[in-house]
Amino acid sequence: MTSTSIKRRTFLKGSLASSVLGVAIGAGVLTPRMVLAAWPKSAFDAKNVNDTLNALYSTTNTSKSSDIKIKAPDIAENGAVVPITVTTGIKDVESISVLVEKNPQPLTALFTMGSNTEGFVSTRVKMGKTSKLIVNIKAGGKVHTASKEVKVTIGGCGG
Repeated sequence: MTSTSIKRRTFLKGSLASSVLGVAIGAGVLTPRMVLAAWPKSAFDAKNVNDTLNALYSTTNTSKSSDIKIKAPDIAENGAVVPITVTTGIKDVESISVLVEKNPQPLTALFTMGSNTEGFVSTRVKMGKTSKLIVNIKAGGKVHTASKEVKVTIGGCGG
């Protein structure tokens, strides 16, 4: 058997598996909610920062931390796609949440981290208008926070 035949078989097996998964999702047999059993619906539906914090962490007590670094533009030319990167030196990070204070629903992203995972995430968020970008990191039973003001020149949430 040649290496080309092996590569072809590997490709065909992968294609078949992807097709079956696509059909299952398309038919509604497999949905994202089934995969994400711990979906924090109330946190994503919350209308303000305090309600979001209560839904996520059962508290609004957070402590400001200089160990959280937020890399985001000072001025976002398009609020629909604002790139952000969060890094932290805090040990044993359990989760990282990203909130946009003036969005209709502030929680834009929630990352649950595995053990021994580096405290780093990079994503894009949608911002409806100039607002404070808030990052919360849960570690060791405490919630640490940092924020950065981002000016939006073109609306992202229907603006």
